Amino acid sequence: MNHSVYIFDFDGTLVDSMPAWSEKMLNILRTTGTPYPADVIKYITTLGDAGTAKYFRDELHVPLTIEEMYVMMDDYALPRYRDVIPLKEGVRDYLTMLRENGCSLHVLTASPHKMVDPCLKRLGIYDLFGNVWSTDDFGMPKSDPAIYREAVRKIGAEITDAVFFDDNINAVKTAREAGLYTVGVYDATGEDFADEMKTAANRYFSTFAGAPLL
Repeated sequence: MNHSVYIFDFDGTLVDSMPAWSEKMLNILRTTGTPYPADVIKYITTLGDAGTAKYFRDELHVPLTIEEMYVMMDDYALPRYRDVIPLKEGVRDYLTMLRENGCSLHVLTASPHKMVDPCLKRLGIYDLFGNVWSTDDFGMPKSDPAIYREAVRKIGAEITDAVFFDDNINAVKTAREAGLYTVGVYDATGEDFADEMKTAANRYFSTFAGAPLL
């Protein structure tokens, strides 16, 4: 049976933004000379800006306030999201195909609206989505299974109706734990985890070009 509800991550899934997203975070660590673990990006991707800033302060001991880190994030990333970051291959055609088949489309991202909304509007796909949600709207991270259940509830669907797409393996594992059908999406920044992703997700897309209904 085809699913009727499609929920997409944003960074690294719909748009080719993970290099910019990663750099806006690593820029803080490098500028302050803060040591960090090799897999820090894999870990913080589900946390969003607020969660990442808190992790940097509490666990990595970055010598900045939360507010100072927000300023650094925005100074680096806002111009790139507003003016530069492109869609990933096949995304526009895939979303259009889903809409033509009567599917309900939504975004659930850890990025804030000030990054996401202008980018999606510039790319001309914002209006394809019934909801564009940041984790800020739920007050919980994508590492919490409850956020996926709550998103599906807000849509007015059943968990078994919903497909979730993400390039981050931790988010995919958590969404699958919550009961959603999951699709792992290839992104170059997660290449080291591609084999693990193929096992963690129900399906794996190396590209959206020619991707099927699910």
